[in-house]
Amino acid sequence: MQRYTIASIPGDGIGIDTIHEAVATLETVSAVHGGLTFTFDEYPWSCRYYLEHGRMMPEDGLTILADHDCILFGAAGFPTVPDHISLWGLLLPIRQAFDQYINLRPVKLLRGIAGPLRGKGPTEIDMVCIRENTEGEYAGIGGRSHRGGADEVAVQTAVFTRKGVERVLRYAFEVARTRPARSLASATKSNALQYSMVFWDEVFVALQPEYPDVTCRQYHVDALAARFVTAPESLDVVVGSNLFGDILTDLGGALQGSLGIPPSGNINPEGRYPSLFEPVHGSAPDIAGKGIANPIAAIWAASMLLDHLGHTDCGALVLEAIERVTAEGHTLTPDLGGNATTQQMGEAIRAEIVSLGQL
Repeated sequence: MQRYTIASIPGDGIGIDTIHEAVATLETVSAVHGGLTFTFDEYPWSCRYYLEHGRMMPEDGLTILADHDCILFGAAGFPTVPDHISLWGLLLPIRQAFDQYINLRPVKLLRGIAGPLRGKGPTEIDMVCIRENTEGEYAGIGGRSHRGGADEVAVQTAVFTRKGVERVLRYAFEVARTRPARSLASATKSNALQYSMVFWDEVFVALQPEYPDVTCRQYHVDALAARFVTAPESLDVVVGSNLFGDILTDLGGALQGSLGIPPSGNINPEGRYPSLFEPVHGSAPDIAGKGIANPIAAIWAASMLLDHLGHTDCGALVLEAIERVTAEGHTLTPDLGGNATTQQMGEAIRAEIVSLGQL
């Protein structure tokens, strides 16, 4: 019997509903598998917690999380709490303290889902995006002076280290090797950013001889964004810096038909620290508490968690169950054109897991 302890941080808004469905799905996988058990420790850290305590998580929050195998995170965001406080108070400290330097985002159009691109189906939209996750433009270095005056200055410094750039690019090369196309596209803007992006490009080129089986291409990020829309079938694995990867993956999420679908993994590949898995839908205050949020992204994030723990058969089982529900089209939440509740869709996916597990 393999036992795992998972930290659950539902957070705010619809994160509470969707992470509940992810936890229930992992419990179903455990029952079907018979050799996996999960213990879930839930923590109320959120914007609500901030309004009560003046911080997004307790001072020893990172120490508490470090004792877990993985983290499931829902969403952070509330209208009366500025976004930079919620992000820098919870998610970014976790990413940096636990060296979760890989942000992994599958961009895949699920069977039965109508994406926004005419004539582009699941065979055309199926790529993996890898984003540097701990430095770059989100390193958090900078400052402001002469506040409120005519000479006010704001400086935000992007940090690119050889260690940081090389390890995310090497991870991307390794992922490309596992994909049928063995193709890797790097996002850059070295025509305008003559230091950071030229450095990025140089490391990308320097690694290529180690991966002769991978076809490499380099795009300016604006041209690459256009290619996401005009020719997504030409892209397989995409790698970018923290900012470029953030923007491109959200564009990729839009291609998947609903913000309730894309999952994300914040990964420490070496396993020295727990990795974090989350839906990317945000807290969605406009539908919070209505029980209609799409649980697919959170359940898919649970599938990625299983992959990370080495149970790729279980991860594939969950993803196949998701796609059977979307392909059937009878139990869909309103964002996908249906009238199912969050719980009803989660239950439909879990029923498919049980059915598949008995084959």
